[in-house]
Amino acid sequence: MAKTTAENTFLRLKTVLDVLTEGVWAGEALNAGQVLGEATARVPFNEHEAELLSGGIPRGHKTLTSATAKLVKAGWLVKGRSGWTITEDGMRATVAFPDPVSFATALDAGAPVPADTPVPTAPEGFTLKLATHGEPVAKEAAAKKPAAKKAPAKKAAAAVGKAAKVLEEAVEPVVKAVRKTKTPAKAATAAEPAASEPFEGPDVETHPQPEAVAVAGDFNTILGAPENWAPQYDEAQMEFDFLDQLWKKSAELPAGYYTFKIALNRSWDENYGAFGTFDGPNHELHHAGGTVTIRYNHATRDITIN
Repeated sequence: MAKTTAENTFLRLKTVLDVLTEGVWAGEALNAGQVLGEATARVPFNEHEAELLSGGIPRGHKTLTSATAKLVKAGWLVKGRSGWTITEDGMRATVAFPDPVSFATALDAGAPVPADTPVPTAPEGFTLKLATHGEPVAKEAAAKKPAAKKAPAKKAAAAVGKAAKVLEEAVEPVVKAVRKTKTPAKAATAAEPAASEPFEGPDVETHPQPEAVAVAGDFNTILGAPENWAPQYDEAQMEFDFLDQLWKKSAELPAGYYTFKIALNRSWDENYGAFGTFDGPNHELHHAGGTVTIRYNHATRDITIN
């Protein structure tokens, strides 16, 4: 049974793909809240992960949210306003890497799914049942579910629901990273240490962080927000990456000239412009078109763009 944050997080990432695959079988589009809620229901938080961070979000939920970027980079998951979509490669990955060890190793190494791996098909008579809707996921899962309910888990579950609701309309573009493969053949033998590295330790802020960080500028409506220069909307929010302690926002933008600022906690009370200056001049972006990633470092109050 997985005990560390790293092992649990990889298990939940695998579960995210499993849940989305089941959604495809059932012909249902699942949003971020449903997928994350189901992943944490099937792989419950341990005591450490159930601790509530500032803002009332469980530590494990925040770690999982950040870690889903790995699935996007692998080309296995697409995030959009209408919901999360698993790619064909993502479905095949659940077959090619069926256990936590091989899955973690492949995801860390950027290993491609073997070309001859089939796309999984729904079992006969399959019906989508989500634990987060109060229905059993499957007989096996129900049997493994612990009978006793601990107070921290109950608190964490409630907080996950709240956090998931906020994430439902979050926008993150498709980012596909093609990495050079490391021989997965012998990697399985040393898989446990490999699985433990990425999430061991950096699932907490090493520098005090704000509740939320937004990219507020003249392109927010392109991201799906109701208006520009409005840091209160979900579409403008950045995502905190525990691995490098940076806030990040990737977006697909048409070619053009854009301006923006970094606004904290969904308001203009604390905002930073060029060179990390408080209430300073706008950041400027001369963009050739395509995907752009903005990174904000709260330690310096400044950004990088690529």
